[in-house]
Amino acid sequence: MSFIVSTLVTLIVPKLIGIEEYGYWQLYLFYSSYLGFLHFGWVDGIYLRYGGEEYDNLDRKLFFSQFTMLLLSQLLIGVILLVLTVLFVSNIDKKFIFKTIAFVLVLVNIRTMLLYILQATNRIKEYARITMLDRVLYIVLVISFLLIGIKDYKLMIAADLIGKLISLLYAMYCCKSIVFNKLSVFYLSINETVANINVGIKLMFSNIASMLIIGIVRFGIERTWDVTTFGKVSLTLSISNMTMLFINALGIIMYPMLRRTSKDKLSVIYTTTRDFLMIILLGVLVMYYPLKTMLSVWLPQYTESLMFMSLVFPSFIYEGKMSLLLNTYYKALREEKKILKINLISLLLSLILTIVSMKILRNLNLAVINIVILYAVRSVLAESYLIRKLGITAQKDIMLELLLTIVFITSGWYINSWLTVIIYMLSYLVYIIVKRNDIKNLSNFVRNIIRE
Repeated sequence: MSFIVSTLVTLIVPKLIGIEEYGYWQLYLFYSSYLGFLHFGWVDGIYLRYGGEEYDNLDRKLFFSQFTMLLLSQLLIGVILLVLTVLFVSNIDKKFIFKTIAFVLVLVNIRTMLLYILQATNRIKEYARITMLDRVLYIVLVISFLLIGIKDYKLMIAADLIGKLISLLYAMYCCKSIVFNKLSVFYLSINETVANINVGIKLMFSNIASMLIIGIVRFGIERTWDVTTFGKVSLTLSISNMTMLFINALGIIMYPMLRRTSKDKLSVIYTTTRDFLMIILLGVLVMYYPLKTMLSVWLPQYTESLMFMSLVFPSFIYEGKMSLLLNTYYKALREEKKILKINLISLLLSLILTIVSMKILRNLNLAVINIVILYAVRSVLAESYLIRKLGITAQKDIMLELLLTIVFITSGWYINSWLTVIIYMLSYLVYIIVKRNDIKNLSNFVRNIIRE
């Protein structure tokens, strides 16, 4: 369902609204994606500390107190952000966006706490329903507005708010034994808060660094050029990121499972999952040129910006591996400090590349290709450490994946015809031949699971 919603939003909205309106809408989505960091790792700590626990075994009084304290803290931060917006933001559109964000941060962070509790305690069905409710309401409202001729990005933002609000109310219902309690039960659980933040802040800083790796590039594009160019680049990223919905869904399921798995089995699970994931993701690249051709017909006003697809489309390969495999394993092994270090290194590289490509050279093509370079560097750094820790080898696979990515980008950018598909398909076929023994082992592994 999330994939359907993402597809509809990505393909229909830019078709029906103006490029500038689309740019402001993307700017709202971009800034609001950073709201999760305003709980300062509090929620991440709950997720890490209680991952693998049973929901019925949670201390209701403790979690009610944590929920209340988090709510009050987010309301305070929201008020501060609102005041700062009124005082310091002059652009009318940006002022509206930041005022909205001051409200939505309360909805998002409170809901995230409840979602993380459900995810940590393996209540995946409720987690999925809440997420689905948010997206379904959102797309229904957006399409309704567009069909009756309303093409104002402000009402599209309102649709997003309504979806988040109603899904929050449902999340509160799913966790009613935690959320709804007598005020007499509440107490200032300061030690618990400090413990959660102490554990979660490492993951939070890691997540901030992770998002800023590409966020700096996108922010630089908006500042160096304009909101219209920002919207065009964001469209190509949205198309690439649609694949990430499947991957993130698998990651949600994997974390509680890995926390319950004995460490001697982690290596086998990693190797098998990696082979399966990369064969699929690298195969998806074959769809690039047919997809680009259809999008050029569907969105003729974005034809020029769709050229960037050849540069950013492979980004989901490295981000997918990072999200499903590497981050999940780092969390399960409690290696938050290491992933933070890797993200900070990648962030520094992002800052350097952004300054060179935008401030010095003012080259948009170079700025866009930096996105894939940064995703690839971070993925290689993270995997190199992890495979050493797990005692396995994957250096050959890493090099093959980088080589296929280079072939794809080069042929897509310089040839830009159906010959691109042929060249990449032949390269992918060579990859499959090289990996034939691993594919055979993977097939046997799956058959054994089915028999069991």
